[in-house]
Amino acid sequence: MRIETERLIIRDLREDDWEAVHEYASSPLVAEHMQWGPNTEEETKAFLRRAMSWQKDDPRTEFELAVTLRNNGKLIGGCGLHAEGEIGEIGYCFHPAYWRQGYASEAATAMLALGFEDLKLHRIFATCRPENTGSAKVMEHVGMRYEGRLREHIRAKGRWLDSLQYAILDREFRRG
Repeated sequence: MRIETERLIIRDLREDDWEAVHEYASSPLVAEHMQWGPNTEEETKAFLRRAMSWQKDDPRTEFELAVTLRNNGKLIGGCGLHAEGEIGEIGYCFHPAYWRQGYASEAATAMLALGFEDLKLHRIFATCRPENTGSAKVMEHVGMRYEGRLREHIRAKGRWLDSLQYAILDREFRRG
């Protein structure tokens, strides 16, 4: 899998990506609003093994991809799409050095295009913790609509967590 955008190459993860992925996945700042992390080295390697195992599925419905800069190939984050039937969920995670530069929106738009154009999904949703205003802004920027707050629906890191849910339908998606 390889997707090219204006500034990014989004591609399948490889085993040799583990150090670059671990650099952000082990960060307490990055993991603050996630259900996972900060990762140990073994947790990051296990994630990569799982992501690479999905690459063999046919049909493929699980995508965890590396986000790299088009100009130099540096891995700066990851994005994903997980489909079940005609519904998909997207997500993204970036090294803090690349926050607030539009990379997450660019990657999220590419995931929406993959879902709607290639997988022919009807609906794609995403969630974030209520405190993660940056992620909520990304979802709004790519045309997703706020659907509501899911109260204490996930138990992670020893406590119940709320999520904000956003979604977009195939007929609402217009690739920029």
